[in-house]
Amino acid sequence: MTAENTAAGGPPSSSGVAERTTKDLAKAAVSGWLGTALEFMDFQLYSLAAALVFSKVFFPGEEPGVAVISSMATYATGYLSRPLGAWYFGRLGDRIGRTKVLFYTIALMGIATTLIGFLPTYGQVGIMAPILLVVLRLAQGFGAGAEIAGSSVMLTEYAPRKSRGLVGSLVALGTNSGTLGASAIWGLLVATMSTETVVEWGWRIPFIASALIMLFAVWLRRSLKESPVFEGRADVVDGEALSKQELEQKIAASHDNVLAEAMHERKGRAFFEGFFLRFGQAGNSGMIQTYLISYITTVLLLAPSIGTGVVITSSLIGFATVPIVGWLSDKVGRKLMYIVMSSIALVLAVPMIWMIASKDVNSVFAGYIIIHQTSVLALASLENNTMSELFGARARLTQLALAKELAAIVATGIGPVVAAALVVATGSWWPIAIMIAFFSICSLGAAIIMPETAGRDLTVLNDARKGEAIIGPFARRERAQLGLPKPEDVI
Repeated sequence: MTAENTAAGGPPSSSGVAERTTKDLAKAAVSGWLGTALEFMDFQLYSLAAALVFSKVFFPGEEPGVAVISSMATYATGYLSRPLGAWYFGRLGDRIGRTKVLFYTIALMGIATTLIGFLPTYGQVGIMAPILLVVLRLAQGFGAGAEIAGSSVMLTEYAPRKSRGLVGSLVALGTNSGTLGASAIWGLLVATMSTETVVEWGWRIPFIASALIMLFAVWLRRSLKESPVFEGRADVVDGEALSKQELEQKIAASHDNVLAEAMHERKGRAFFEGFFLRFGQAGNSGMIQTYLISYITTVLLLAPSIGTGVVITSSLIGFATVPIVGWLSDKVGRKLMYIVMSSIALVLAVPMIWMIASKDVNSVFAGYIIIHQTSVLALASLENNTMSELFGARARLTQLALAKELAAIVATGIGPVVAAALVVATGSWWPIAIMIAFFSICSLGAAIIMPETAGRDLTVLNDARKGEAIIGPFARRERAQLGLPKPEDVI
């Protein structure tokens, strides 16, 4: 199996890739978008509830400041179980298929979120209330650990070779949809209900209502066909991957060089390349979408409406920019687009944060939108496809899920805390710019050393290597150096 095989989504190829219709691709795209939207909606619903009402509902006996800390700590527990979910569901998805695992993750995540809306309060059952909340947060995080990774892999493996970047950008758009949806629901509650009513029972509405999205997503995924790439894998028999022992027996019987090569592959490099691609994007996301909003409100002392306004405005603009970046990566390659966008983010870190720190409202909006689009959304558009293509078919979902979750926990945990401490110590905005530059350098460095991935044959069990991809100027040069056919000869 080589890069010359027909792309997934086309006619059956020599690699055994099954044919999928445009309708099948559309269902996979909607399924991935819904799952990502629900995940970000769930977590945004909780973060807003933790900030606004949970300190009163689940921790009423504590001092106000301690109660807020307790509610936010409960929010953080959901992230602790995400790597475990990534490992468990990732391995399961590489073993039994993508669609089965995506059904489990969306159901677990959605049920846990819905049940939060039915929880008894501290006043009703005492200490059991926050305990049950923690249990549901852990279940929610466990399911979410492989949701975006699974959706990314499914869409990338479904999409035609030449348009994976554009199709896969729908996963990144799901993050905008979920965040905007949750913010709109909470905004409507606060605008139409008194504070007492929201604390008494109104906070339950968003969590219970999220069941509608979950049920639709579950229904859609029940009829979703398996990834054509998974079905076309050389180590899949009757819809299930062979174990290591079974694979060794098959190699011994068939003398299949492709399988033998995959069994003895040196692992690690692709994982760390993917880890630092994600580390840079997640770090910038934590700095810009979390800390910078707090900086605008608490340090610059601007109106809270400005902080929420810049997020909503930039997220809406992202519905146009994210697909454009994905489409461009189909034309010139993932590697070049990563290098260009990471370099732009690095160059703009200082001037954009300076504009925000000026306190001029127009400058704040312009600075935030530009740095958000280049440092967060553009890299998110590239990330899901690039990482899916970077890993080999045998352990793609496991490696992608773990790389995403481990990098995100470290980056988003370190960045805002370090920046906040340095801003307080220096009284300056420079630490924010330095942290954004640091995370952008991480993505840039990973992009420089990684191979081009756009257009590679996704049924290959090995991780990506130089010369495999067939789209983009970097791939063209690598293939020429390795004596492989020109891209136009194999597309």
